[in-house]
Amino acid sequence: MMKTGKTLLLIGATSDIGRATALAYAMAGWNVQLTGRRPDAIEREAADIRTRSGSEVRVHQLDILDSTRIETFVDGLPSLPDTVVCVVGELGDQTRAERELDHATIVMRTNFEGPALLLGVLAERFAARGTGTIVGISSVAGDRGRGSNYIYGAAKAGFSAFLSGLRNRLAPTGVRVVTVKPGFVRTRMTAGMKLPPLLTAEPAEVGNAILAAAEDRKGRDVIYVRRIWWPVMMIIRAIPEPIFKRLKL
Repeated sequence: MMKTGKTLLLIGATSDIGRATALAYAMAGWNVQLTGRRPDAIEREAADIRTRSGSEVRVHQLDILDSTRIETFVDGLPSLPDTVVCVVGELGDQTRAERELDHATIVMRTNFEGPALLLGVLAERFAARGTGTIVGISSVAGDRGRGSNYIYGAAKAGFSAFLSGLRNRLAPTGVRVVTVKPGFVRTRMTAGMKLPPLLTAEPAEVGNAILAAAEDRKGRDVIYVRRIWWPVMMIIRAIPEPIFKRLKL
């Protein structure tokens, strides 16, 4: 394996998708910096990735919901990364979010506010440098609000809009912004759910797709990990509202 000399900053390292993405980059010869709330859990992931890849892996503590420390965190990095991938997410419980303001707040802030604020700070540093790649993991749930998960979906819709606007603004600067929509993924977060095999990806599949899309300078700006999601979501978005209201989705 050849070392690239490049560095990945992975936000949300203890998730299944985060772990798979970090490993994909490490196996490709990148140095990796992992972040998460629990240092002990992050260090276990780092040790495993070091053993498998031989790449340098460093860990940093970060609570994405503590907006007062975001700039301090970025300033404290040993170096500005070449690529940042934010996989932070919280599916939450829709029924609970409808009744408990605190739970709805956590879902919304975890999926939108925290990631957007952090990536916004990093975007300014990347723009000043004139290079960099920002990858945000959004969701097909944000493509159209559905009764079964509209709190989560609304937050992801906001995050997608943020990434789209950031991409538009930074296009002339040399900074690339990529939106990834994995669709269903077989993870701990979806354990126990009945998932359609054709639409369901594995974490390693998502990690490899992120690496391929982010580091291909001529690649697409918005990707569905499994391309079948493109026509599926086109159909869902095209359903007239009077009909859509009668559907149980």
